[in-house]
Amino acid sequence: MRSLPAPVGGWNARDAVANMKETDAVVLDNYFPTASDVMGRKGFANHMTGFSAPVESLLNYTTTTEKLFACAGTAIYDATAAGAVATAVVTGLTNSRWQHVNITTAGGSYMYAVNGTDKPLLYNGTTWTAIDAVSTPAITGVTTTTLKDVTLHKNRLWFAQDNTLTAWYLPTDSVGGTASPLPLSGVAKRGGEIVSIGTWTLDAGEGMDDHWVAITSEGEVIVYKGTDPSSSTTWALVGAWHLGSPIGQRCLLKYAGDLLLLCVDGIMPLSRALVADRTTEASITDKIRTAMTAAAVTYSSHFGWQMIHYPKGNMLIVNIPTESDGDNPHQYVMNTATGAWCRFLGTDAQCWALLNDEPYFGGDTTVRRFW
Repeated sequence: MRSLPAPVGGWNARDAVANMKETDAVVLDNYFPTASDVMGRKGFANHMTGFSAPVESLLNYTTTTEKLFACAGTAIYDATAAGAVATAVVTGLTNSRWQHVNITTAGGSYMYAVNGTDKPLLYNGTTWTAIDAVSTPAITGVTTTTLKDVTLHKNRLWFAQDNTLTAWYLPTDSVGGTASPLPLSGVAKRGGEIVSIGTWTLDAGEGMDDHWVAITSEGEVIVYKGTDPSSSTTWALVGAWHLGSPIGQRCLLKYAGDLLLLCVDGIMPLSRALVADRTTEASITDKIRTAMTAAAVTYSSHFGWQMIHYPKGNMLIVNIPTESDGDNPHQYVMNTATGAWCRFLGTDAQCWALLNDEPYFGGDTTVRRFW
């Protein structure tokens, strides 16, 4: 008889058992692999209860103090403090599937939220404003109800427009003004629509720089560099690459100086994927590729896919919705220090966010604090 080491290598859903290292595990459910051992998955506690509909989005507003807002049904609620749900801060919405970003200008600190159906919402720390062409502030030049994704790139707000290959941008350091278009139809050879936009930090040989990135529904990654999209001297196309089709609206995540793409090929860091060009070895999910592929094939059309980085726990959490309404999900979780994977079961999460660096998730009628 001999002792075996703890499965610190994590879950292996790629190799045959005979080819696995003895530190790998065929199944690793509700155990988190650390550098020296494995620990049982910690639990969760109710943070806010009593929602009448599933909590499908959590929005974190970040200034010197942080706030958390929960989107459920046709309303948004302040979920910062624990307890029973109170009166909604925004009502009359079409859905609760919102994307958001924080921006600070000379006028204050704001949060922008969009869902591609309702008017974008601007929160200034006190007041929520539905943004259109006649609001204060206002966005002109584009029908604001068609804006479905938002990001901040070099002091400028950018929006993706639903069912188009056009991105829109505002003047620098502004939360309103005339939106200008950046059409990608001449670059995206495979057609489709923009799913998400983001910022990718990389070293292009001249020091660290932020590049603008758009992901299309056909898996094209389009990258630009520069500061002013209205001028060819200050804005240039870096290239367009074809990777796997993105999964879900929340398919991009800034992570450790890189930009992660959640797609049918796994989770791709752009720094690797745009060099390897769609090889599975480029993905950080290569070791669980069989499980990731099966989940993508079976559940990719379901709402609730999301990545979140929990730095204090050394975790990258990937939410996998196993039913179309987001019920009964599970999570694939990577130790960001070692790259080892595991799976969490029994965590009924439809969306995730951090509040004061701690993870929270929205469930059927509850917001819960995790770990």
